[in-house]
Amino acid sequence: MMTKIPAPPSTAHLALPFFDEAHRAIARDLLPWCAAQEVDERDDRAACREWVRRLGDGGWLRYAVPGSAGGALERLDSRALVLLRETLGYHSPLADFAFAMQGLGSGAITLAGTPEQQSQYLTAVGKGDKIAAFALSEPDAGSDVAAMAMRAEPTADGWLLNGQKTWISNGGIADFYCVFAKTDPTGGTRGITVFIVDATTPGLDTSEHIDVMAPHPLATLRFDNCVVPRTAQLGEVNGGFKLAMRTLDIFRASVAAAALGMGRRALAEAIAHAKGRRMFGQTLADFQLTQAKLGEMAALIDSAALLTYRAAWMRDDAEQRGAAAVGDVSAAAAMAKMCATENASRVIDMALQMHGGLGVKVGTKIESLYRDIRSLRIYEGATEVQQLIIGKSVLRG
Repeated sequence: MMTKIPAPPSTAHLALPFFDEAHRAIARDLLPWCAAQEVDERDDRAACREWVRRLGDGGWLRYAVPGSAGGALERLDSRALVLLRETLGYHSPLADFAFAMQGLGSGAITLAGTPEQQSQYLTAVGKGDKIAAFALSEPDAGSDVAAMAMRAEPTADGWLLNGQKTWISNGGIADFYCVFAKTDPTGGTRGITVFIVDATTPGLDTSEHIDVMAPHPLATLRFDNCVVPRTAQLGEVNGGFKLAMRTLDIFRASVAAAALGMGRRALAEAIAHAKGRRMFGQTLADFQLTQAKLGEMAALIDSAALLTYRAAWMRDDAEQRGAAAVGDVSAAAAMAKMCATENASRVIDMALQMHGGLGVKVGTKIESLYRDIRSLRIYEGATEVQQLIIGKSVLRG
C-alpha cells in the first residue's frame, strides 16, 4: 500500500522558462490527484493494470497519444511528458511505469501509423482500455539492435513472424505489441520492420515472466509461426530502426524525469527524517554534516533537472518550428538521461545512508526507491550508450 507522502521540498522548478502555463497546470493538477490514490502494489501485474485504469479514468493517459486520437494535446509534448513522469515517479514508480509504457508502447503508431491503425489502437490507449508494449530487445540484441535475429517473412496475405523478444515491459498483460523484426537478414539496422501484434494472435506466447529486483511486469515473448495480416505492418518496410530511434528520442528525456521524481522523493524523505530524528540532544538536521549532504543532494537533483527540461524544450521547439533544433536533440536527451539517472541513484543512496538501519528495512520507501532507481540506468539505453551518443555528437562539433 502507498505510505504517507511528504510534500516536495520545492516546486520552484515549475516557474522555469522552459515551461508555459499549460505545462504548469498539468503538474499542479496531477499533484493532488496522485496524493489521493492508494493502490496495493504487492502484485505488480494487477497493480499495473489498476494504474492504467486510474490514469485513463483521470484523463492523464490522454497526454500519451496525439490529439487526432483523443489526446489532450495536438502532438506528443516532451515537456508535458517530463512533468507527468516526474510527478508520478515522486509518488509511485509503478504508476510512472504504467503511464510511460502507454506512450512508449504506442509511440511508433503515433509516429507512423495509418489512420486506421491510429483509430484502432491509440484512442483505446488514451482511455486506458488497451495496454501497449514496445518489443525491441532480444537475448543477443539489446544495445546492439543490428544483431536482431527475429524474422518476418512475407506471405500471400501477410507476414510470418518467428523468433523471440525479451525484457519486454508489460509482457503478458499488454493487449498489443509493437514488434521489431528483420525483414532483410543482411540489412543490419536498415533491414528492420515494425508490426503491430495483438496479444491474442496464434503463435505468440507471453507466459515466460521475468522477476526483477523492483517488480514490474516483464516477460519474454516467443513467436512460433505467428501470422499477422499485411495491415499489421507499421511504417515502411525496413524503416523500423529509424522509427525505434525516433520513438525513443521522444521518451528518453522523460526517463530522466522519472529519475528526478524518485530523487526528489528521496530528498523529501531525507529532510523529513532529519528533522524528526533526535540524537545527542538535537535533531539529525542540526548537524552540519547532514546539512552538507542535503545540500549536495539538492544540487545533484537541480543540475539534472536543468538538463532534463532543456532536452524536452529542445525537442518540442524543433517539432513546433518544423526546423532543425538549436543543438543536437539526441545528445541533449542522452545528457539528461545519463545525468538524471546517475544523480538520482547517488541521491537515493545518500538518503538511505542518512536513514541508517531504517534505510535497508524491507517495505520502507527509501528501500524501495533504492531498488526502483537501479533499472533506469539500464533501460532505454544504458549510461554507457548515452556516453557514446554524447561523445559522437561532440566529435561532430
